[in-house]
Amino acid sequence: KNKMADHHHQNESVNPDETCLKCGAGWELHGGTCYNFSTGKSSWTESRRSCRDLGGDLVKIDSREEQEAEDKFWIGLTDSELEGRWLWVDGSPLNERFDCSENFLNPAGEDCVRMGERGGASDLKCWLDKSCDDPHKSICEKTAVSGQTSCVCG
Repeated sequence: KNKMADHHHQNESVNPDETCLKCGAGWELHGGTCYNFSTGKSSWTESRRSCRDLGGDLVKIDSREEQEAEDKFWIGLTDSELEGRWLWVDGSPLNERFDCSENFLNPAGEDCVRMGERGGASDLKCWLDKSCDDPHKSICEKTAVSGQTSCVCG
């Protein structure tokens, strides 16, 4: 029998198909990760500070699904420490598989990355390096917390 499946269901509660995970007010749960989409626009640094204040950090994109955003959001990717060396906020290097790297023209001063269209609506959803001071919306993420068996899932 699948031990992982057993482990997954050992804390089952109201809904037997769902492990009880909690995010908190203002966060959305998707696949064990909590996401918070900002409504206001701010610089990359301010956006990251806000995420950290909420107990998370700017989003790290590690799946094609996560890249399918519908707006221009700051993500947790920057080459501000060393020009041309793109690192996620957790210190891991950029995985080229999820990157539209041809858009990284990387002129001096464009050290932070946002997702969204390059120009017209026909463009692919890609990532663009922008000035970190540009105001954009942002996406925070944090790991969902497993609750007790008595809590309500959702």
